[in-house]
Amino acid sequence: MSAALVETSDRVMTITLNRPEAFNAVNMEMSNLVAEALERAEHDDEVRVVIIRGAGTKAFCSGADLKAVSRGEELFDAKGRFGDWGLAGCTERTIAKPVIAAVDGIAYGGGFEVALAADIIVASSAAKFALPEVKVGLIAGAGGAVRLPRQLPLKVAMDLLLTGEPLGAERAYSFGLVSRLTAPGEAYVEALRLATQISKNAPLSLQASKKVAVQLEEGRAGTEEPGWTTNSMEFYRILASNDAKEGATAFAEKRAPEWTGT
Repeated sequence: MSAALVETSDRVMTITLNRPEAFNAVNMEMSNLVAEALERAEHDDEVRVVIIRGAGTKAFCSGADLKAVSRGEELFDAKGRFGDWGLAGCTERTIAKPVIAAVDGIAYGGGFEVALAADIIVASSAAKFALPEVKVGLIAGAGGAVRLPRQLPLKVAMDLLLTGEPLGAERAYSFGLVSRLTAPGEAYVEALRLATQISKNAPLSLQASKKVAVQLEEGRAGTEEPGWTTNSMEFYRILASNDAKEGATAFAEKRAPEWTGT
């Protein structure tokens, strides 16, 4: 079974994160397939809007596949063809065309970072968002710490980043993080309706509007550049810490971590 499915119809490309047995957790195959699809969408005149969704309704994406990590597997090929696209093939780069995240169920860790990387989030009332990395000795290094304070009121973003606790869809909608809220199981239907509406507009105007809004240059938002520079330094520093190792071990052993601050 392919880790991501890609379908294009009526100028809309739908990318489905397709590992429902693992709550659509990110592995190397998924990252490569998503990046490849987005790269294709960028250059395909028949594609005007992209939707990213998760298979099923339990999870949009639960983040990194920790079982794969425990086996020593990389979640994306940093030195490969799609390496600069980042986790899940979409968290460090974007395309000029509009991208919509259709979120049903949980969007945790890297899954939330996928949604944050999109231009628009459509979510069902059953959706929950969280960046729980601090609970396992890490930071939200795939864009979460960079983007969340820019997409939520700062104090709310800091609350979520520092506690790792989830944010419900209705509260996310009240803050404007989610632009359209639906009944459970209906996020993709509404996202498709929205994408169809957007796709009827002038394609060059759509791309220019996105480029101006986020200061897009070579696949990255200029408004985020300073944050990404600091993010890269801090992510690898934390990744090498004893606490990061302890966090992963404690998670695997289902016990409370014993932090040392080293």
